[in-house]
Amino acid sequence: MTRAERKLDHIKHALSTGQSRDTWLDEIRFVHQALPDRGWDSVSLQTQIGELVLGSPFFINAMTGGGGVKTTELNSQLARISREMNIPMAVGSQMAAIRNPDEIETYTTIRKENPDGIIFANLGSEATLDQAKQAVDMLEADALQIHLNVIQELTMPEGDRNFKGALQRIEQLVNTLEVPVFVKETGFGISRETFMKLQEINVAAVDVGGFGGTNFAAIENERRQRKLTYFNHWGIPTAASLIETTSVNTTIPVIASGGIQHALDIVKCLALGASAVGLAGVFLKTLVNRGEEATIEEIQIIKEDLTMLMVSLGTSSVQELQSAPLIISGELHHYLTLRGIDTHTYANRKIRRVVDKQ
Repeated sequence: MTRAERKLDHIKHALSTGQSRDTWLDEIRFVHQALPDRGWDSVSLQTQIGELVLGSPFFINAMTGGGGVKTTELNSQLARISREMNIPMAVGSQMAAIRNPDEIETYTTIRKENPDGIIFANLGSEATLDQAKQAVDMLEADALQIHLNVIQELTMPEGDRNFKGALQRIEQLVNTLEVPVFVKETGFGISRETFMKLQEINVAAVDVGGFGGTNFAAIENERRQRKLTYFNHWGIPTAASLIETTSVNTTIPVIASGGIQHALDIVKCLALGASAVGLAGVFLKTLVNRGEEATIEEIQIIKEDLTMLMVSLGTSSVQELQSAPLIISGELHHYLTLRGIDTHTYANRKIRRVVDKQ
């Protein structure tokens, strides 16, 4: 099977396997604010990832590319949606184009369709410095995502089996590239210990890519004769991974992704300390099943619901939302307790007011 055929296989199985909803975000509940003292017009959805200023706290996360005409079409559509809704977009791994120049157009179409938008390039942790520079130049990218996908590779019949030296390669990219380097997991979560290693090499941001969304172990198992079913339930759920990383005393921005499906999920992730939130599977499903205009409408609804939720919580910015009190229960509470994280602090927070500009 060629790399392009595998990319199309991934899209097919991503749509058929769906999302498990095992993010543990449902075990978080906000403390109601009966006197929010905020109005619709006072809410700002602007946020920052390091020095990058985003007009929206959520973006289109890495999905596809390198699969010929079909992925060119999908990326063109996603880029137009990104441009229309003024939200950033990340691409799928560009290694396909680096190894096969015939696939370059499946990625460059994004910058053609969205010449002024914020775009994140993407490669795996095996990437060399030259390959990283190619990926960034290919898209005139504003940042580079380096994805970690050990479990997917191990489950993939033709996947990698050697993961030595990844941290050192990422450090070289951080110290050499002219754009910020983000590190993201691909559905199995970032632990506190891994986050601290990434902090030591000064990555620009970490995307937790938690368990509970598109399951690449399940996808690769669909392509195997002998199933590695134990990997289908492997990983740190998104909510747990997000709290593990944001509870570390650091200034490195954290991005939430992994099974995020609607505005309430986004608000919960932001309240847990995320600077931004990436969505992929829910947009892919809408785009493939209902088309470009329906996806734009869905994103507009998410923006409206985000505003409504922030008003209800008495918060007018992402910074204020990050101090909203919330209750953590169930398996998530149990997990965090065992990991030495005190959930009482979340329940008793007071909203830190930012000067109202209205």
